[in-house]
Amino acid sequence: MLFGAYAQAWLNGREVVNGTRKNYRISLNKYWMPHFATMPIEYVSSLDLRRVVTETNWLSQEVKRAAIQRLGTMFSSAVVDGVITRNPVDAIELPARPKKAPDPFTVEQADQIIGRLYDTLKHSTAIYAAYFEFAFYTGMRPGEIAALRWDEVDKERRLAHVCRIVVDKVIEERTKTKAARTVMLNSRALNALRIAEEVATLRRSQKKRMQRDSPYIFPPTRISEYLQQASLTDKFFKVAVEDLGLRGRRQYNCRHTYATMCLMAGMNPAFIANQLGHSVQMLLSTYAKWINSSTDWGELDKLETKLIGTKLVRPEPPPL
Repeated sequence: MLFGAYAQAWLNGREVVNGTRKNYRISLNKYWMPHFATMPIEYVSSLDLRRVVTETNWLSQEVKRAAIQRLGTMFSSAVVDGVITRNPVDAIELPARPKKAPDPFTVEQADQIIGRLYDTLKHSTAIYAAYFEFAFYTGMRPGEIAALRWDEVDKERRLAHVCRIVVDKVIEERTKTKAARTVMLNSRALNALRIAEEVATLRRSQKKRMQRDSPYIFPPTRISEYLQQASLTDKFFKVAVEDLGLRGRRQYNCRHTYATMCLMAGMNPAFIANQLGHSVQMLLSTYAKWINSSTDWGELDKLETKLIGTKLVRPEPPPL
């Protein structure tokens, strides 16, 4: 079987979200198809792949790593399917994974941004201010907030069921990690829901051309019933940040802000990880800076006062 034919069949048969399939297709078409599309897939060797990797002018190490990993995933499937006997990508060294450190806002900055949005966005556009209050105080991913529906929120029990996400303008019936979770809502998140309800009531009374009865909590002011892309909210976010004289950051840092404020409040890491849809290991590795108190003698005092002090063995004095 030719490399190109298998790649096409593999892409069409994968059970993944459309956004993931699109990324794989772009990567294969751009970096690998020009070299191997008409070659029998069993003839593609590690030496061939290493030559292409060396000759390609990669945009970044991150792009290079992703392209090699995606190719490796496809070849692994070919081994399972019995099309080839070994994966030639196994012999290719991956570039080190680039580590992007979280860049959260402080709690004070988050509240300044939210306040600025509420001050400047009125009537139906107040939905965007409510959106960012909810983002800062739940830590949910932007696509998860955009896909959150009223029937998945229990205000009395203060719970939100997160089970879908917006990817490439389309609602996908799964989260990024493919696992649904329940997010517990604090008072600020509930306030955002209250504002969203007020906006929904206002929309029903208006005669403007818009989607009046969207099942989604934070619908845009346009005619679509849910937020299809981050650019719709990002423009309001950027203006508020600039007006306040704060350093610009992408709105995904609302999620990082919530994670770090929870850690600094001393909340249980396992609980925080569950709320964010992370593993505990990922939470601790990503946000170690906000829980590391290696120079804080108060942390050592906890060991002294709670454990060591109660078990201190004092030797008998030597005889006179």
